[in-house]
Amino acid sequence: MKWKLPPARPFSWKMKSLDSAQTAFNTLPYGSFELLINHNVIRNVTPDMLLWWFQHIGDLMPHEGKTYPRYLIWHPIDHIHWELKKPAPDGGAGVGAHFHIVEAFGGNMKHLVDSMEEVIKLDTEGITLVIRILGMEVYRLAHRFIPVAGGTLYRSRMQVGHESLRGRWLINPVMHRFIFPRAMGLAWLKHNVEEVGNFEFFLPELYNSQVEITSVM
Repeated sequence: MKWKLPPARPFSWKMKSLDSAQTAFNTLPYGSFELLINHNVIRNVTPDMLLWWFQHIGDLMPHEGKTYPRYLIWHPIDHIHWELKKPAPDGGAGVGAHFHIVEAFGGNMKHLVDSMEEVIKLDTEGITLVIRILGMEVYRLAHRFIPVAGGTLYRSRMQVGHESLRGRWLINPVMHRFIFPRAMGLAWLKHNVEEVGNFEFFLPELYNSQVEITSVM
């Protein structure tokens, strides 16, 4: 399918800048890319809220007088499509589920991601997504949630490639030239700082409204 950016969704907040977080872009011994982000505190957002968000990311939400898929509000410029391609064994978006994720970092279609990612961890400590090719892990994105006074510290680590001789000579050169070049990694750092920072502007209100509805029912 040929994807295109949907119209940008309206939003009333100012997205966080790249320099609001501590970031690093490393090349590991066998050539994998390692991208690290220590986000500043996500204010008024708890690990329970983040777990709930990822478990219900495929639902709709009211926003600026309209109803949108939640994924499109999480980053109102870069996000294109999210789909639960394969539910978890116990149903829903839990461990064992596969997410179909489509986004373009910086709203730039040259940085388009169209990936199928397996959830191997999802709880109040964080979420981890992986991609495997022929049984070999070639991508891992791990987010850790650390509760602190006033919110949550969010720590992100992405690894693109495989740390092995096969990775060094075959997988990593192909991935970094054709699928995820360095420029795309730099664009992802900014994208992720923005989308994680966006949580504090809409998630507490959304979570509290849904919890209230559930408690009434």
